[in-house]
Amino acid sequence: MIVTVVDRAPEGDKASFGNAAGIAVSEIVPASVPGLMWRVPGWLLDPLGPLAVRPAHIVKLIPWLARFARAGTETEVTRIAAALSTLNGRVYDDLRPMLAATGLACELHEKGALTVYETVEGFQRDREEWALKRRHGIQTADMTGDEARALEPALGPIVQRAVFTPQWSHINDPKRLVDALRQWLLKDGVTLVTGNVENVATTSEVGPHVALSDGHKLNAAKIIIAAGAWSGNLARQLGDRVLLESERGYNSTIPHPGIDLGREVIFAEKKFVATPLTCGLRIGGAAEFGGLHAKPNFKRSEALVQLATRYLPGLRTEGGTSWSGHRPATPDSLPVIGPSPRARGIYYAFGHGHLGLTQAATTGRLVADLMHGIASGIDLSPYSISRFE
Repeated sequence: MIVTVVDRAPEGDKASFGNAAGIAVSEIVPASVPGLMWRVPGWLLDPLGPLAVRPAHIVKLIPWLARFARAGTETEVTRIAAALSTLNGRVYDDLRPMLAATGLACELHEKGALTVYETVEGFQRDREEWALKRRHGIQTADMTGDEARALEPALGPIVQRAVFTPQWSHINDPKRLVDALRQWLLKDGVTLVTGNVENVATTSEVGPHVALSDGHKLNAAKIIIAAGAWSGNLARQLGDRVLLESERGYNSTIPHPGIDLGREVIFAEKKFVATPLTCGLRIGGAAEFGGLHAKPNFKRSEALVQLATRYLPGLRTEGGTSWSGHRPATPDSLPVIGPSPRARGIYYAFGHGHLGLTQAATTGRLVADLMHGIASGIDLSPYSISRFE
Protein backbone atom coordinates (compact mmCIF):
# COMPACT_ATOMS: atom_id res chain seq x y z
CA MET A 1 0.00 0.00 0.00
CA ILE A 2 1.26 3.47 -0.95
CA VAL A 3 0.63 6.05 1.77
CA THR A 4 0.80 9.82 1.26
CA VAL A 5 0.49 12.36 4.08
CA VAL A 6 -0.46 15.94 3.23
CA ASP A 7 0.45 18.52 5.88
CA ARG A 8 0.65 22.28 5.48
CA ALA A 9 3.56 22.50 7.95
CA PRO A 10 4.95 19.03 8.76
CA GLU A 11 7.83 20.45 10.78
CA GLY A 12 5.90 23.38 12.24
CA ASP A 13 4.60 24.39 15.64
CA LYS A 14 1.19 22.74 15.74
CA ALA A 15 -0.14 20.51 18.52
CA SER A 16 2.87 18.19 18.43
CA PHE A 17 5.05 21.11 19.45
CA GLY A 18 3.00 22.67 22.18
CA ASN A 19 0.59 20.25 23.83
CA ALA A 20 0.69 19.48 27.54
CA ALA A 21 2.16 16.01 26.83
CA GLY A 22 -0.25 14.06 29.03
CA ILE A 23 -1.35 10.49 28.34
CA ALA A 24 -4.52 11.25 30.25
CA VAL A 25 -6.26 7.87 30.34
CA SER A 26 -8.18 8.89 33.47
CA GLU A 27 -9.95 11.76 31.66
CA ILE A 28 -13.26 10.12 30.79
CA VAL A 29 -15.65 12.77 32.15
CA PRO A 30 -16.93 15.12 29.40
CA ALA A 31 -16.37 18.87 29.60
CA SER A 32 -20.10 19.47 30.03
CA VAL A 33 -21.37 18.14 33.35
CA PRO A 34 -24.38 18.94 35.57
CA GLY A 35 -23.95 22.26 37.34
CA LEU A 36 -21.16 23.53 35.09
CA MET A 37 -23.20 26.38 33.65
CA TRP A 38 -23.42 28.03 37.10
CA ARG A 39 -19.64 28.37 37.13
CA VAL A 40 -19.26 29.74 33.60
CA PRO A 41 -20.22 33.40 34.32
CA GLY A 42 -17.48 33.73 36.93
CA TRP A 43 -14.90 32.37 34.53
CA LEU A 44 -16.04 34.69 31.74
CA LEU A 45 -15.88 37.75 33.98
CA ASP A 46 -12.16 37.14 34.54
CA PRO A 47 -10.40 38.61 31.45
CA LEU A 48 -7.52 36.16 31.87
CA GLY A 49 -9.49 33.31 33.44
CA PRO A 50 -9.78 29.70 32.28
CA LEU A 51 -12.60 30.39 29.78
CA ALA A 52 -13.07 33.11 27.19
CA VAL A 53 -15.33 33.71 24.20
CA ARG A 54 -14.37 36.32 21.63
CA PRO A 55 -17.42 38.63 21.11
CA ALA A 56 -17.25 38.38 17.32
CA HIS A 57 -17.60 34.60 17.54
CA ILE A 58 -20.60 34.35 19.88
CA VAL A 59 -23.33 34.03 17.23
CA LYS A 60 -21.47 31.31 15.33
CA LEU A 61 -20.92 29.44 18.59
CA ILE A 62 -24.62 29.18 19.53
CA PRO A 63 -25.38 25.79 17.87
CA TRP A 64 -22.27 24.29 19.46
CA LEU A 65 -23.19 25.68 22.88
CA ALA A 66 -26.73 24.33 22.61
CA ARG A 67 -25.41 20.83 21.96
CA PHE A 68 -22.83 21.30 24.72
CA ALA A 69 -25.62 22.04 27.21
CA ARG A 70 -27.48 18.90 26.11
CA ALA A 71 -24.35 16.84 26.76
CA GLY A 72 -24.32 17.97 30.39
CA THR A 73 -27.23 15.88 31.65
CA GLU A 74 -26.62 12.94 33.97
CA THR A 75 -27.77 10.46 31.33
CA GLU A 76 -25.50 11.91 28.67
CA VAL A 77 -22.51 12.16 31.00
CA THR A 78 -22.92 8.46 31.82
CA ARG A 79 -23.09 7.53 28.14
CA ILE A 80 -20.18 9.75 27.08
CA ALA A 81 -17.97 8.59 29.95
CA ALA A 82 -18.50 4.98 28.87
CA ALA A 83 -17.51 5.84 25.29
CA LEU A 84 -14.39 7.72 26.41
CA SER A 85 -13.49 4.90 28.77
CA THR A 86 -13.68 2.43 25.89
CA LEU A 87 -11.07 4.41 23.96
CA ASN A 88 -8.83 5.25 26.90
CA GLY A 89 -8.98 1.69 28.21
CA ARG A 90 -6.93 0.45 25.27
CA VAL A 91 -4.56 3.42 24.92
CA TYR A 92 -1.49 1.69 26.35
CA ASP A 93 -2.20 -1.47 24.34
CA ASP A 94 -1.81 0.63 21.19
CA LEU A 95 0.72 3.22 22.34
CA ARG A 96 3.40 1.02 23.91
CA PRO A 97 3.84 -1.27 20.85
CA MET A 98 4.06 1.77 18.58
CA LEU A 99 6.74 3.37 20.76
CA ALA A 100 8.65 0.09 21.00
CA ALA A 101 8.53 -0.48 17.25
CA THR A 102 9.89 3.00 16.58
CA GLY A 103 12.57 2.97 19.29
CA LEU A 104 10.75 5.63 21.32
CA ALA A 105 9.75 3.68 24.43
CA CYS A 106 12.02 5.90 26.53
CA GLU A 107 9.77 8.89 25.73
CA LEU A 108 6.96 7.56 27.95
CA HIS A 109 7.25 8.82 31.54
CA GLU A 110 5.04 6.57 33.69
CA LYS A 111 4.88 8.21 37.10
CA GLY A 112 1.17 9.00 37.34
CA ALA A 113 -0.30 12.46 37.84
CA LEU A 114 -1.36 14.56 40.81
CA THR A 115 -4.56 16.63 40.76
CA VAL A 116 -4.45 19.31 43.47
CA TYR A 117 -7.07 21.50 45.14
CA GLU A 118 -6.60 24.74 47.02
CA THR A 119 -9.97 24.38 48.80
CA VAL A 120 -11.77 21.49 50.44
CA GLU A 121 -14.94 22.75 48.73
CA GLY A 122 -13.40 22.24 45.30
CA PHE A 123 -12.30 18.76 46.25
CA GLN A 124 -15.79 17.89 47.47
CA ARG A 125 -17.42 19.33 44.35
CA ASP A 126 -15.47 16.90 42.16
CA ARG A 127 -16.19 13.80 44.25
CA GLU A 128 -18.91 12.53 41.89
CA GLU A 129 -16.57 12.82 38.91
CA TRP A 130 -13.87 10.85 40.72
CA ALA A 131 -16.45 8.23 41.69
CA LEU A 132 -17.50 7.92 38.04
CA LYS A 133 -13.88 7.41 37.03
CA ARG A 134 -13.40 4.70 39.61
CA ARG A 135 -16.47 2.88 38.30
CA HIS A 136 -14.65 2.67 34.97
CA GLY A 137 -11.51 1.19 36.45
CA ILE A 138 -9.51 4.37 37.06
CA GLN A 139 -7.29 4.00 40.11
CA THR A 140 -7.21 6.97 42.50
CA ALA A 141 -5.74 7.78 45.89
CA ASP A 142 -7.05 10.74 47.91
CA MET A 143 -4.38 12.78 49.69
CA THR A 144 -4.11 15.57 52.20
CA GLY A 145 -2.10 18.66 51.35
CA ASP A 146 0.84 17.38 53.39
CA GLU A 147 0.76 14.04 51.60
CA ALA A 148 0.72 15.83 48.26
CA ARG A 149 3.75 17.91 49.28
CA ALA A 150 5.56 14.75 50.38
CA LEU A 151 5.07 13.45 46.83
CA GLU A 152 5.83 16.81 45.16
CA PRO A 153 7.88 19.03 47.52
CA ALA A 154 7.68 22.00 45.12
CA LEU A 155 4.00 22.47 45.98
CA GLY A 156 3.24 25.30 48.38
CA PRO A 157 0.93 25.48 51.42
CA ILE A 158 -1.99 26.61 49.27
CA VAL A 159 -2.66 22.97 48.36
CA GLN A 160 -5.24 21.50 50.75
CA ARG A 161 -6.25 18.23 49.07
CA ALA A 162 -5.12 16.12 46.12
CA VAL A 163 -5.87 12.98 44.13
CA PHE A 164 -3.13 10.75 42.72
CA THR A 165 -3.87 8.82 39.50
CA PRO A 166 -1.15 6.22 38.85
CA GLN A 167 -2.37 5.25 35.34
CA TRP A 168 -1.65 8.72 33.94
CA SER A 169 1.68 9.27 32.20
CA HIS A 170 3.25 11.86 29.95
CA ILE A 171 5.58 12.13 26.98
CA ASN A 172 8.97 13.60 27.83
CA ASP A 173 8.97 15.86 24.74
CA PRO A 174 6.01 15.62 22.31
CA LYS A 175 7.84 17.60 19.60
CA ARG A 176 10.75 15.17 19.69
CA LEU A 177 8.33 12.26 19.62
CA VAL A 178 6.46 13.47 16.53
CA ASP A 179 9.70 14.43 14.76
CA ALA A 180 11.00 10.89 15.31
CA LEU A 181 7.72 9.33 14.16
CA ARG A 182 7.80 11.42 11.00
CA GLN A 183 11.33 10.27 10.20
CA TRP A 184 10.34 6.67 10.88
CA LEU A 185 7.46 6.96 8.41
CA LEU A 186 9.69 8.46 5.75
CA LYS A 187 12.17 5.61 6.13
CA ASP A 188 9.27 3.17 5.82
CA GLY A 189 8.30 4.58 2.43
CA VAL A 190 5.55 7.08 3.32
CA THR A 191 5.42 10.10 1.00
CA LEU A 192 5.12 13.44 2.78
CA VAL A 193 3.62 16.30 0.77
CA THR A 194 3.84 19.85 2.11
CA GLY A 195 0.66 21.60 1.09
CA ASN A 196 -2.69 23.02 2.08
CA VAL A 197 -5.80 21.03 1.17
CA GLU A 198 -8.38 23.37 -0.36
CA ASN A 199 -10.93 20.77 -1.38
CA VAL A 200 -11.69 17.10 -0.81
CA ALA A 201 -14.24 15.16 -2.84
CA THR A 202 -15.13 11.74 -4.18
CA THR A 203 -16.75 10.87 -7.50
CA SER A 204 -17.64 7.68 -9.29
CA GLU A 205 -15.23 8.59 -12.08
CA VAL A 206 -12.00 9.23 -10.12
CA GLY A 207 -12.85 8.19 -6.56
CA PRO A 208 -11.58 10.15 -3.54
CA HIS A 209 -9.29 13.06 -4.34
CA VAL A 210 -7.95 16.28 -2.88
CA ALA A 211 -7.03 19.60 -4.43
CA LEU A 212 -4.17 21.60 -2.94
CA SER A 213 -3.95 25.38 -2.85
CA ASP A 214 -0.96 25.30 -5.21
CA GLY A 215 -3.08 23.65 -7.92
CA HIS A 216 -1.89 20.08 -7.47
CA LYS A 217 -4.44 17.26 -7.25
CA LEU A 218 -3.98 13.90 -5.58
CA ASN A 219 -6.13 10.83 -6.22
CA ALA A 220 -6.40 8.01 -3.71
CA ALA A 221 -8.23 4.78 -3.03
CA LYS A 222 -9.08 6.00 0.46
CA ILE A 223 -8.61 9.27 2.33
CA ILE A 224 -8.38 9.93 6.08
CA ILE A 225 -9.31 13.44 7.22
CA ALA A 226 -7.30 14.10 10.37
CA ALA A 227 -6.83 17.86 10.19
CA GLY A 228 -7.70 18.74 13.77
CA ALA A 229 -9.77 21.89 14.18
CA TRP A 230 -9.72 22.41 10.39
CA SER A 231 -11.43 19.06 9.72
CA GLY A 232 -14.96 20.44 9.99
CA ASN A 233 -14.58 22.55 6.85
CA LEU A 234 -13.44 19.52 4.85
CA ALA A 235 -16.25 17.32 6.20
CA ARG A 236 -18.83 19.91 5.19
CA GLN A 237 -17.48 19.88 1.63
CA LEU A 238 -18.50 16.22 1.53
CA GLY A 239 -21.99 16.95 2.86
CA ASP A 240 -21.31 15.71 6.39
CA ARG A 241 -22.52 18.01 9.18
CA VAL A 242 -20.34 18.30 12.26
CA LEU A 243 -20.24 20.62 15.27
CA LEU A 244 -16.55 21.35 15.70
CA GLU A 245 -14.95 24.40 17.26
CA SER A 246 -11.45 25.62 17.87
CA GLU A 247 -10.83 25.67 21.61
CA ARG A 248 -7.60 27.61 21.71
CA GLY A 249 -5.16 26.70 24.47
CA TYR A 250 -2.10 28.53 25.74
CA ASN A 251 1.12 27.60 27.48
CA SER A 252 4.63 28.66 28.39
CA THR A 253 7.65 26.39 28.55
CA ILE A 254 10.25 27.51 31.07
CA PRO A 255 13.69 25.99 30.37
CA HIS A 256 15.13 26.58 33.87
CA PRO A 257 12.18 26.66 36.32
CA GLY A 258 14.28 26.27 39.47
CA ILE A 259 11.99 23.52 40.80
CA ASP A 260 11.55 19.80 40.17
CA LEU A 261 8.30 17.97 39.53
CA GLY A 262 8.22 14.19 39.27
CA ARG A 263 5.03 14.01 37.25
CA GLU A 264 2.31 16.11 35.64
CA VAL A 265 0.36 18.22 38.14
CA ILE A 266 -3.24 19.27 37.39
CA PHE A 267 -4.60 22.33 39.18
CA ALA A 268 -8.27 21.39 39.27
CA GLU A 269 -9.95 24.61 40.32
CA LYS A 270 -8.03 26.92 37.98
CA LYS A 271 -8.04 24.51 35.02
CA PHE A 272 -4.35 24.39 34.13
CA VAL A 273 -1.45 21.94 34.31
CA ALA A 274 2.30 21.85 34.81
CA THR A 275 4.28 19.12 33.04
CA PRO A 276 7.99 18.43 33.57
CA LEU A 277 9.50 17.87 30.10
CA THR A 278 13.08 17.36 29.01
CA CYS A 279 12.89 20.82 27.39
CA GLY A 280 11.61 22.51 30.55
CA LEU A 281 8.49 22.94 32.66
CA ARG A 282 5.40 23.44 30.51
CA ILE A 283 2.54 25.38 32.12
CA GLY A 284 -0.61 25.31 30.04
CA GLY A 285 -4.37 25.57 30.01
CA ALA A 286 -7.21 27.98 29.16
CA ALA A 287 -10.11 27.47 26.78
CA GLU A 288 -10.71 30.31 24.36
CA PHE A 289 -13.40 30.23 21.67
CA GLY A 290 -12.72 32.66 18.88
CA GLY A 291 -12.56 30.64 15.69
CA LEU A 292 -9.59 29.60 13.60
CA HIS A 293 -8.53 33.05 12.47
CA ALA A 294 -8.47 35.19 15.64
CA LYS A 295 -5.02 36.27 16.72
CA PRO A 296 -3.75 34.70 19.96
CA ASN A 297 -3.70 36.70 23.18
CA PHE A 298 -0.41 35.70 24.76
CA LYS A 299 -1.28 37.55 27.94
CA ARG A 300 -3.06 34.30 28.75
CA SER A 301 0.24 32.41 28.64
CA GLU A 302 1.77 34.97 31.00
CA ALA A 303 -1.25 34.77 33.32
CA LEU A 304 -0.92 30.99 33.59
CA VAL A 305 2.71 31.30 34.65
CA GLN A 306 1.87 33.87 37.31
CA LEU A 307 -0.98 31.69 38.51
CA ALA A 308 1.41 28.76 38.81
CA THR A 309 3.62 30.70 41.23
CA ARG A 310 0.76 30.59 43.76
CA TYR A 311 1.01 26.82 43.86
CA LEU A 312 4.75 26.50 43.13
CA PRO A 313 6.33 29.31 45.18
CA GLY A 314 9.88 28.41 44.16
CA LEU A 315 9.12 28.69 40.43
CA ARG A 316 11.48 30.88 38.41
CA THR A 317 9.55 32.41 35.53
CA GLU A 318 12.32 33.90 33.39
CA GLY A 319 13.01 32.80 29.83
CA GLY A 320 9.70 31.12 29.08
CA THR A 321 8.51 30.53 25.50
CA SER A 322 4.81 31.20 24.89
CA TRP A 323 2.70 29.09 22.55
CA SER A 324 -0.91 28.83 21.45
CA GLY A 325 -2.76 26.15 19.52
CA HIS A 326 -6.21 25.05 18.37
CA ARG A 327 -7.84 22.10 20.10
CA PRO A 328 -10.55 20.49 17.91
CA ALA A 329 -13.51 20.46 20.29
CA THR A 330 -16.81 18.66 19.84
CA PRO A 331 -19.70 19.62 22.17
CA ASP A 332 -19.99 16.08 23.56
CA SER A 333 -16.21 15.64 24.12
CA LEU A 334 -16.18 12.57 21.86
CA PRO A 335 -13.91 12.39 18.81
CA VAL A 336 -15.12 11.72 15.29
CA ILE A 337 -13.82 8.33 14.20
CA GLY A 338 -15.12 6.29 11.29
CA PRO A 339 -16.29 6.43 7.67
CA SER A 340 -18.24 9.21 6.03
CA PRO A 341 -21.87 8.13 5.62
CA ARG A 342 -22.09 10.12 2.35
CA ALA A 343 -18.70 9.93 0.68
CA ARG A 344 -17.35 6.50 -0.14
CA GLY A 345 -13.67 6.02 0.66
CA ILE A 346 -13.51 8.90 3.16
CA TYR A 347 -12.67 8.26 6.82
CA TYR A 348 -12.58 10.67 9.75
CA ALA A 349 -10.17 10.89 12.68
CA PHE A 350 -10.47 14.23 14.46
CA GLY A 351 -12.17 16.09 17.31
CA HIS A 352 -10.20 14.70 20.25
CA GLY A 353 -10.17 17.99 22.18
CA HIS A 354 -7.76 17.75 25.12
CA LEU A 355 -7.04 14.06 24.42
CA GLY A 356 -5.36 14.17 21.02
CA LEU A 357 -2.02 12.81 22.15
CA THR A 358 -3.70 10.37 24.53
CA GLN A 359 -5.96 8.79 21.92
CA ALA A 360 -3.76 9.20 18.83
CA ALA A 361 -2.30 5.69 18.63
CA THR A 362 -5.66 4.07 19.38
CA THR A 363 -7.46 6.19 16.79
CA GLY A 364 -4.82 5.31 14.22
CA ARG A 365 -5.24 1.60 14.93
CA LEU A 366 -9.05 1.79 14.81
CA VAL A 367 -9.08 3.62 11.48
CA ALA A 368 -6.44 1.32 9.98
CA ASP A 369 -8.43 -1.75 11.01
CA LEU A 370 -11.61 -0.22 9.65
CA MET A 371 -10.04 0.50 6.27
CA HIS A 372 -8.72 -3.08 6.06
CA GLY A 373 -11.95 -4.70 7.14
CA ILE A 374 -10.54 -5.92 10.46
CA ALA A 375 -12.95 -6.09 13.39
CA SER A 376 -11.86 -3.73 16.17
CA GLY A 377 -13.92 -5.37 18.89
CA ILE A 378 -15.53 -2.09 19.93
CA ASP A 379 -18.67 -0.27 18.83
CA LEU A 380 -17.66 2.81 16.84
CA SER A 381 -21.17 4.27 16.60
CA PRO A 382 -20.69 6.74 19.52
CA TYR A 383 -17.91 8.40 17.53
CA SER A 384 -19.69 8.52 14.17
CA ILE A 385 -20.04 11.87 12.45
CA SER A 386 -23.69 10.98 11.77
CA ARG A 387 -24.53 11.86 15.41
CA PHE A 388 -24.56 15.53 14.37
CA GLU A 389 -27.31 15.08 11.77
